[in-house]
Amino acid sequence: MAFEWETSIWRRIWNRFHSYVGRQSLSLLLVVGVLLTRVPLASAHEATATAGLTDGHGLLLVLVGIGLIGGAVVCKRLEYLSPTVALYGVFVGIVVTALGAVLFEGLSPDPSYTASSVPFPRSWYEPLGLAVGLFIAMASFAIGWLRWPTRPRYTFLGLLMGLWVSYPYLVPAPAGYYHPLGYAIVLGTPILVGYIVWTDAGTVLRAVLRDPIARRFGAGVGFMLALFFTTVTGYLSLFPEEGIHETTIVVLPVVYQLVMWPTLEIVLPHIPFFLAISPGLIIVIGVLSSLIELNAAVIARHWRVDERAGMTQGTAGSAAIVGTCTCGCCGPLVAKLAVLAAGPAIAAPLYWVFVDTASPLSALFIVGSFVLFTGSLVYSIEAAQRPDRSTAVASMD
Repeated sequence: MAFEWETSIWRRIWNRFHSYVGRQSLSLLLVVGVLLTRVPLASAHEATATAGLTDGHGLLLVLVGIGLIGGAVVCKRLEYLSPTVALYGVFVGIVVTALGAVLFEGLSPDPSYTASSVPFPRSWYEPLGLAVGLFIAMASFAIGWLRWPTRPRYTFLGLLMGLWVSYPYLVPAPAGYYHPLGYAIVLGTPILVGYIVWTDAGTVLRAVLRDPIARRFGAGVGFMLALFFTTVTGYLSLFPEEGIHETTIVVLPVVYQLVMWPTLEIVLPHIPFFLAISPGLIIVIGVLSSLIELNAAVIARHWRVDERAGMTQGTAGSAAIVGTCTCGCCGPLVAKLAVLAAGPAIAAPLYWVFVDTASPLSALFIVGSFVLFTGSLVYSIEAAQRPDRSTAVASMD
């Protein structure tokens, strides 16, 4: 009787804690996130601009965040945590990891590379880009014809991604910066991706997003990764820049993703704050973060019904949580990590092949991310609706 009484006491304590976490976690995470992003801004002048923080602190935060994500997943699978509490743990880990990556990227020195470190002549870029784009288009046509003959939209997406890679060489600069084909490729991508998601996953996604926990989890993950993408690519910075002392708000033409876009630049050196935003940036970051948000919401919904995800949902989950490393936005971060791990001799080829904007392979990360996240979302939802799956998920949607 004493043991049962103690068990009921602990169970009541746990239920109250669980209820408190459910009500307060989002507001607490918001406060913590604001405080963490303001830490480097405690003194925005000269040596005290980063309040003593270094890129090592960023790496430490990344490791802590990864540990939190892994711990929450393990505890959920061992049934030490309920799925809802585990989702909060995963989200906290994602927030910490993203903030650590931003801190590391902002405080670590930018590696510089000379032309002599190019692994192969830059004259190879044009035939390589045309060959890679043509291969993607032909492979998409063949696979779409054989595997999905009733879904030509998949073939069209592959053809569009092949054009994305080869466009700079089909319509060379400077004419290519203003050519209608370039704008059509960029503007057509979110339309086609949205059509595929709406047609093949729209019904289930509407049901998934009716779950408030899954909806908030997906929105939170999408927002944090959009923030991560924007800061790592340098279009948002909360760190002071040397030699900049005047407030500037100006609109400039900037080439980002194939063509020229009007870009609003805001520089507030006394905060400090830098933002450069354009329609091209909004399209790319918006599509990527939205796809990741939907993937994360699907995983959260599966966790909420306590359904074992298996390999299919594991693919979508990894895409939503750690698959961002496949995006071209992570190229500069990977190069900096390579400098720390193996020195500039290893990092230089990575930079010239995958990060240099003139390289055709740099576009493969953006193209691959669109295909990966769209495919994982559609595939996971269709797999959950198969007759051999548990009826718990099917009835849920």
